[in-house]
Amino acid sequence: MIRFITILIELWLPVLLVAIWWIGSGSNPSIYLPALSEVLEVFVKLWIFDHIRIDLVPSLINLAFGYGLALAIGISLGTVLGLSPRLSATIWPSLEFIRAIPGVALLPIFVIMLGVGPSMKISLIAVGAVWPILLNTVDGVRSVSPELRDVARSFRLPFHVRLFHIILPSAAPQIFSGARISLSIGVILIVVSEMVGANGGIGYFVRSAERSFAIPEMWSGIIMLGLVGYALNSLFRVVEAKVLSWHFALNANGRRS
Repeated sequence: MIRFITILIELWLPVLLVAIWWIGSGSNPSIYLPALSEVLEVFVKLWIFDHIRIDLVPSLINLAFGYGLALAIGISLGTVLGLSPRLSATIWPSLEFIRAIPGVALLPIFVIMLGVGPSMKISLIAVGAVWPILLNTVDGVRSVSPELRDVARSFRLPFHVRLFHIILPSAAPQIFSGARISLSIGVILIVVSEMVGANGGIGYFVRSAERSFAIPEMWSGIIMLGLVGYALNSLFRVVEAKVLSWHFALNANGRRS
């Protein structure tokens, strides 16, 4: 029953927006806002069959590689900087300078250096999405309880034991917070990279439909992007709940007490 109520709370606004679009576009059709029935007909025709394989799957593959690379770099470098304040103070100004440059602004450079293939998109996602993971990892590592550090030193635990059993688990909630933000950034960057400098992908499809004035097709691509973003966020929540189950249980016990 509780799960059913939760689903209703999550779905009431999307259902309301769909109803408004359906009624509004049906009674007063516009060339820029076609009837939702027409858009859904085009959606089923295009995305249930060919274009998932042609455009969506390559985009998701590039997103997965770029996001995975951002996770690897952000967590590893953030851990090193969090454990070494002196090294962090040395290179932090350079990192802040690079972080201040929007990922989209680097797109022309990546296109010139890497072309318009998958390597450009993966690299752009990795560079643009790494920062929330990196910064949250640094903060998470630095915020490990001093008592835990003292206990680990008193028992003379090896470094790898302290790292994987104390430091990273304690920093995991903040790392996941940064990873959630980075996932949204990655989706944005894959779409932008395909719209501006690519010859395929879901972003390329939306841009091509707009240029050819195929408005229902353009809207079908936008709807697919929304569904993909929602699905990825839902998957992330499942993984987060599984990995951080101990953290949520601890907080729940703390609130009850």
